[in-house]
Amino acid sequence: MAENWYYVQKGNRQGPVGQEVILSMVVNQELTSSDFVWKKGFDNWKKIKEVPELQVEPGPVIEPLAFPSAPVMNEIEKEFSFANMDENDRSIFIRVGNDRGGATSDYGPFSLKQLKQLYKENRINGKTFVFTTGMKEWKVMGDLPEYQDIFQELPPPIKEADRRNAARKPFIARLFVQNNKKLFEGICRDISIGGMQVLVNDFKGQAGDKISINVHPENTDYHFTAAGMVVRVLEGNSGFSFRFEGLNDEAKRAIEKYIQEN
Repeated sequence: MAENWYYVQKGNRQGPVGQEVILSMVVNQELTSSDFVWKKGFDNWKKIKEVPELQVEPGPVIEPLAFPSAPVMNEIEKEFSFANMDENDRSIFIRVGNDRGGATSDYGPFSLKQLKQLYKENRINGKTFVFTTGMKEWKVMGDLPEYQDIFQELPPPIKEADRRNAARKPFIARLFVQNNKKLFEGICRDISIGGMQVLVNDFKGQAGDKISINVHPENTDYHFTAAGMVVRVLEGNSGFSFRFEGLNDEAKRAIEKYIQEN
């Protein structure tokens, strides 16, 4: 069973949360080394800098690696069909919230088989947004030509207002693990000046790995490259938390602009 942690932020006690939440807040500079935390077994509240399992050791700053140009970067522009997808290929991301009138959040990657199961369990519906490599933007599931074949039901009526909710383009990251020639592509979330999470299929890296990353949404106002370190690998190798190191002013401006406008 995961341990329950509590923390003090702006004078208020918060929790319980998992250790990964505390680590993410440290990476994103939402908590500092002098903020207090507590869990069962502690005699008293401790500062984060006094708790070994909450330490994220800084590594040397590395320069962003060179990225492939047009042939790889333009893959996302190609037409895509779910009919051509391997049912077990985990490459589909979903955006939920708008489909139920709430705040949006991105999850994945899932396989087509998993998507069908989520639909069967009523965790997603025809108004849920989907995205995968090869698509130009988030798309309402009910607009998929293959909807009836995939879910064995007729799609619900989709209003134009539902489609407009997908106006914000996916925040795409393309990255190399240092000294690794394989290119990964994923969806960015929880981004801040300190770092972010990247959802990506079958990530082979581990905590401490050096990463060069190219964040390239459709809106190039937010485009930036950065280097840093993996601080946590998500369950099932479905992504990782990433801490920026040596972020330049241009990248900081792009991140700040994205946060202000989204």
